[in-house]
Parts: sequence; structure tokens; C-alpha cells
Amino acid sequence: MPAYIIGHISIKNPEKWNAYRSQVGATFAAWGGELVFRGNTVEVLNGVHPQTDTVVARFPDKEAIHAWHQSAQYQALIPLRDAGADVVLISLDATA
Repeated sequence: MPAYIIGHISIKNPEKWNAYRSQVGATFAAWGGELVFRGNTVEVLNGVHPQTDTVVARFPDKEAIHAWHQSAQYQALIPLRDAGADVVLISLDATA
């Protein structure tokens, strides 16, 4: 069953964030992941959502998400990610 990661992002250093973004997609391939979309918040229709950007990626299953997240390739990018943005990263199982 597919599983997804969703990142809610508040950019604090655009240069470092763009450097991270240019590299992170390549880390998905070994785990069967793919970028579904990246987007900027246009309007919050209900509730509070302080982040400006969102990213969604799909993986074959939750085990692949964990393997990707723990991989040396992704772990090496985390300092750059954290320097560029505050990121809340969650994983979800697809239901219907």
C-alpha cells in the first residue's frame, strides 16, 4: 500500500533551502519514492497553517519511507535542510 510524506515548510534561508531542494529528490529513487508535488500556500481556508510551503512524496510503503529517512544519503542533507527551513515532516498510510 502506498505511503506518503508531507512536509510543511517555513523557509528561513532561501539560498540554503534551494540547495537542499535541488538535491533531496535524488535521494528518493533508491527507495521507490517520487515527488508528487511542491507548492506554496495560497490561502488557508480553515484553521491555522503558518508554513508557507508544502511538499508531498509517495513511496511504495511505510518501510520504504523509514529506509529513505534513515539512509546516509538523506541524513547527510538534514543539516542543509535545517539551515534553510523549519520543516515538519510526517508520514501517512494511504487509505482511500
